[in-house]
Amino acid sequence: MKTINQVYINGQFTTPHGEEVLELLNPATHQLLHQVILGDEQDVLAAIASAKQAFNSFSRTTKAQRMQYLQQLHDAIIKRVNDLQEVTIDEYGATRQRALWSNRLAAETFLLFKSLLADYSFEKQVGGSTVVMEPLGVEAILTAWNSNSGSICVKLAAAIAAGCTVVIKPSEFSAGQTQVLAECFHAAGLPAGVINIVNGRGNVLGPVLSSHPDVALISFTGSTQVGKQIARNAIDTMKRVTLELSGKSPNILLDDADLATAVPLAVNAVFNNNGQACIAGSRLLVPEHLLPTVKEMILTIVGKLKVGDPRIDSTDIGPLASVQQYERIQQYIRSGIESGAELLIGGPGRPDGLSAGNYVRPTVFANVTPDMKIAQEEIFGPVLSILTYRTEAEAIAMANDTIYGLLAYVSSSNEARALEVARQLKAGRVLINTLKHDPLAPFGGYKQSGIGREGGIYGLEACLEPKALIR
Repeated sequence: MKTINQVYINGQFTTPHGEEVLELLNPATHQLLHQVILGDEQDVLAAIASAKQAFNSFSRTTKAQRMQYLQQLHDAIIKRVNDLQEVTIDEYGATRQRALWSNRLAAETFLLFKSLLADYSFEKQVGGSTVVMEPLGVEAILTAWNSNSGSICVKLAAAIAAGCTVVIKPSEFSAGQTQVLAECFHAAGLPAGVINIVNGRGNVLGPVLSSHPDVALISFTGSTQVGKQIARNAIDTMKRVTLELSGKSPNILLDDADLATAVPLAVNAVFNNNGQACIAGSRLLVPEHLLPTVKEMILTIVGKLKVGDPRIDSTDIGPLASVQQYERIQQYIRSGIESGAELLIGGPGRPDGLSAGNYVRPTVFANVTPDMKIAQEEIFGPVLSILTYRTEAEAIAMANDTIYGLLAYVSSSNEARALEVARQLKAGRVLINTLKHDPLAPFGGYKQSGIGREGGIYGLEACLEPKALIR
């Protein structure tokens, strides 16, 4: 058991003013893993003041200086990537492969923004005017527990590239991972006050960050419910907001899809990251006449998935992040059964042979109708709902029948047809015959999946304010 009893403010690790102790359990064993001393309002106010003071000089650094800082951040994380992998497995329950991939990607994000910055012009001629792109100011970064390093680093890299200083309020349930990241950021040697980190309750620190007049921008990843509250708080001071929120992503198998490729992709799209992903393709839309074939294939594929110890290389699905998350998924599985959906595989309870830990049976429902709770709400676990359609137009309408619009998936052997369908889907990203991630492409959602975009040039410019100089 490790005690995490520091916050990182003005370039120093210090004892927080807050006194609340949070206990974090290993999700695979339920053994006590970390005791976390949470920061309070006084701690986050000190972090904001530090970031505000540092902004005065950091906002005037050159591109070359910021590119060097981005390189240093990358190098510092890569040196500790194995430590990050281990704590991600122990604290979050990620499989060994997922934990390594996600933390390497987080480190590489800094190099991507370094490369982008090399070619970016902060002054442009528009009409007869000079448009200057200036750093907004202090940015508050608030992140969720399901992708701690990745979510923090994609926001931080954009802020550093733009010349902004930050206050990071990570999920308190990721405190061990955040501690290693904080040590990396400190080792990177940026000026004091540029990066500040406070662990604490969202309902304590969030209102301060989202309403404080010295915070210019909020970049939040999390639930739509919390995102709405942040937006309400931010409006009084007209903060800029980037909100990456919930999803209920449709995955359309068109009738000409290569099922041998498309069905395994569909399974991976929902069960990846233990099903705890806002981008999960949790609604699989299948042509009615292909349902028997698809059901048989999914039974075979899901039946071979190995649920268990995330430290074993052959494990496909590890434990869910917390007991609360486990119970939440059990409620959704029971809801699917009670609503009359066909339980194809899985169901309530733990998989055979796993009597402890937050392990969930990979669950697939068939003959799901659009009005069912499991077809409308974000489950955030390894649960797939299969719906059927008769025409392409019906599939598109069904896919768009959601309050969300983060991601969508389309599979077809005809790329032109798939592109035409993709253009009609209300989603921030549409993946066609792939699960590929493009870190330079914009990421964010339509409708209640968010406001704004992060990643690449879109993420950089979210941290900048255009000023027109007319003479």
